[in-house]
Amino acid sequence: MDFSLTEEQELFRQSVRGFCEKNIAPRTAEIDEEGEIPRTLIGEIGEAGLFGVTITPEYGGSNRGFFKAALVAEEIARTEISMAAAVYFVVEAGWGFLLNRYGSDRAKEEILPDMVKGKTFLGIASTESTGGSDIGSTSTTMTMKNGRLELNGAKAYISGVREAARYGGGYVTIVRTEPERSHKGLSLCYLPVKDWPGVSVSTQRQMGREGISNGFIKIDKAEVPGHYLIGELNKGFYYAMEGFNCARTLVSAACIGAASKVMETGIAYIRKRKVFNTPLAGFEGIQFQLAENYLKLETARLLVYKAASLLDRNYSGNPVSSREINMTVAAAKIAAPTAAFDIIKDVMMWHGAYGYTKAAGLERGLRGVASYLMGAEGAQNIMKKIIARDILGASRT
Repeated sequence: MDFSLTEEQELFRQSVRGFCEKNIAPRTAEIDEEGEIPRTLIGEIGEAGLFGVTITPEYGGSNRGFFKAALVAEEIARTEISMAAAVYFVVEAGWGFLLNRYGSDRAKEEILPDMVKGKTFLGIASTESTGGSDIGSTSTTMTMKNGRLELNGAKAYISGVREAARYGGGYVTIVRTEPERSHKGLSLCYLPVKDWPGVSVSTQRQMGREGISNGFIKIDKAEVPGHYLIGELNKGFYYAMEGFNCARTLVSAACIGAASKVMETGIAYIRKRKVFNTPLAGFEGIQFQLAENYLKLETARLLVYKAASLLDRNYSGNPVSSREINMTVAAAKIAAPTAAFDIIKDVMMWHGAYGYTKAAGLERGLRGVASYLMGAEGAQNIMKKIIARDILGASRT
């Protein structure tokens, strides 16, 4: 078993890193301080083909798979540690893939090419005000009327609402189609946002990831074309779980990217910063923290790469058990944000008072990765429940 990247994968990584250092690195402060990713940058990411890495060629993508998508997420977050640009990429690549896989041909032709180019936004609308992880309690409804779909309800804590409302696009949306069937009565559909009758959005500030908006979607008798139904009716829960595995893998990759960059910054600092005529790197307490953080980061990285590899095997005609995918993805989603938060916190402390300043830039990363400890793309305890369920078997849940 070879744990190193192939020559082709390494060349791909270096190509993405070069793009990020040229196009994203000069704008990192602007993204966080201005609270928006420049539209010119979104266009550049699209023109570079990064949004289309999981999308098939007929819709403008390159279909390179999830391992390479994970490398993209890692490199973007390594460059822009606030995670805003990485989050934008993750939702496009993860949920764009799901639409590509299960959407109608007509919907894919209408939606995916512009998303791939960075012209429009595609997100996921699952969370509601009553909770995010309990998808089975979804209360937003969808009914079919004369070949059209009518939606009613509301979604909360949704990424990209400002972008979708301003520039076009919409959401893979989880809706209830049979009230009495719990999770077996859920479906997926695409919900447009910009100037769409019955759809309105509002934003809220978060503590981090300032460059991508977050907020609420209100849906009041919004009608969408029937071909915006994604997959089969009442199969939405299962499609959504598949989508979350894809998105969680990419989110975890982004976390290790941010952590890797901050650790490099920390190592350079403790080598040159002297206290009592001794470099900080010479103190055992710092060395032990460094060793522990290396262990956390490498453990998380291996889990992320395994999760991405399993997804690629599964989608390339070599089926992998859902149990193995679920457990590996959940483990990566626990390990990567935890490692990233611990590493960034420790490096900030190594910097002392300077680490607490905006000038150091480290707090951007701490604020960004914290969202994935607190519940974004699945709360930590939900990930533990998934692992325990699949170890013990469904009968023990």
